[in-house]
Amino acid sequence: MSDGTTLSIKRSITIRAIVTPSWKEDAERELSNAISTTDQQLSQLEQEGQQVVSDVRSQSANPLDPRVQDQVAQVQQQVAAKRAELEEQKRNLLQQQIQVRELKMEEIVEQGQLESFCDLEVGDNLVDKMQVAVVVRDGVVEAIEKS
Repeated sequence: MSDGTTLSIKRSITIRAIVTPSWKEDAERELSNAISTTDQQLSQLEQEGQQVVSDVRSQSANPLDPRVQDQVAQVQQQVAAKRAELEEQKRNLLQQQIQVRELKMEEIVEQGQLESFCDLEVGDNLVDKMQVAVVVRDGVVEAIEKS
């Protein structure tokens, strides 16, 4: 019953990776680098926070002035909020690292999403067209699955 009308639609495609020694090594290295970057950001945050507090106090005629104390408190609050955010990020990365280490070889894990276009015609099953996954082993496509 097609009238010849074709519609091009965008869809998300799930990328599934087969766990291999190389995949695990790469995943652990990426997570370790991200943890290291987060540690550096925490260290830099502390240094910059201390520097700003020191600058605020040194630029004031009276460091005990309540306005100066308020400024210092605001800076310390901002630093504490950013520190909490970075520490949460680090906890998540450490948890992901544990999960990667516990994966078994040949296990299939979701690794991300891609977007692609497909043609849709009258009579097509929209659900079938939308539910597609690509399975890769060390970056090489092994299968294209329709869920």
